[in-house]
Amino acid sequence: MGGTDAVGEAAGGEPRITLLTRVGCHLCDDARAAVVRVAEQTGAGWRELDVDAEPARADEYGDRVPVVLVDGREHGYWRVEEARLRDALGGRRWSLR
Repeated sequence: MGGTDAVGEAAGGEPRITLLTRVGCHLCDDARAAVVRVAEQTGAGWRELDVDAEPARADEYGDRVPVVLVDGREHGYWRVEEARLRDALGGRRWSLR
């Protein structure tokens, strides 16, 4: 998909999940499907952004796409662990650090 449009924006604000992708990325296709499943299960809003659309974003995340952000913080990259993403949306510990 790519672009900057929200895809499943939660009522009343910014989507909780941001998926950073790039055109032609097969891992991004898999990540998108996983994010859609989790968003449907939890009711969380999500959006997809093209990592290459902004130089600063490409510099920060370009070598790790797809990247999942939750509430603006990096949650994971390359593969989406659905149970871990659901936990993060539920407020349970999820930091990479």
